[in-house]
Amino acid sequence: MSGKISVHKITLIALAIVINIVGSYIALVLHLPIYLDSMGTIMTAILLGPFYGLFPGVLSALVTGMTSDIYALYYMPVGIVLGIVTGLVFRRRNISNKLFIKAFYISIPASLISACITANLFGGITSSGSTMLVQLLAKTPLGLTLSCLIVQFFTDYFDRLLSLWLVFSVIKKLPDSLTNKLKN
Repeated sequence: MSGKISVHKITLIALAIVINIVGSYIALVLHLPIYLDSMGTIMTAILLGPFYGLFPGVLSALVTGMTSDIYALYYMPVGIVLGIVTGLVFRRRNISNKLFIKAFYISIPASLISACITANLFGGITSSGSTMLVQLLAKTPLGLTLSCLIVQFFTDYFDRLLSLWLVFSVIKKLPDSLTNKLKN
């Protein structure tokens, strides 16, 4: 964490929370197999670092959990880990063609935590569109936990890859004066 928290940082975190909530709601209503609930967390972690990156995940999980999807509360640790890991992976904010690899890195810890929560707390049944995939695989010799891990990793990976692509598309368009204010 560097320096004091500025109005710019607070505003970015608030915007990130809204982005997470809207993305989560879209995925929930359309029963998508991806989640769309982490774009704001990823954006904050990239622009402000790992410490600030955890706030949108926590706060959007609280709001979403109390308004539209109770499952979001249980997955709050995933948002925390995602914000911290993304902030560490993108510490130097280098926008490169290695998004496939970086999406892999930030998906692994979040997927492990998500799969454990899904398998152990919910028996593989959540509000996500990927629940059907978990239920199909759970009837195979893989079992519930491994099925949750496989489905969770692939859905997380594609969700993170899409999120990274969208976030970097936005960051590239931000004026240098704004990104400099966020650095300080």
